[in-house]
Amino acid sequence: MNTALNQPYLTWICLTCGLIYDEAAGLPDEGIPPGTRWEDVAINWTCPECGARKEDFERVDF
Repeated sequence: MNTALNQPYLTWICLTCGLIYDEAAGLPDEGIPPGTRWEDVAINWTCPECGARKEDFERVDF
């Protein structure tokens, strides 16, 4: 059973350039559809603004 469906969407920020990744919105222009959880973003994905690695993002609460 996938409990992620019952969890609120989270927001992540690039520590290098400040790009916001909102799980609810995704990044459709980058091929990441709305509703894509951070853990489901490819491990080798990089920030489209600055090229930072996925591990250079940190979860934030707005």
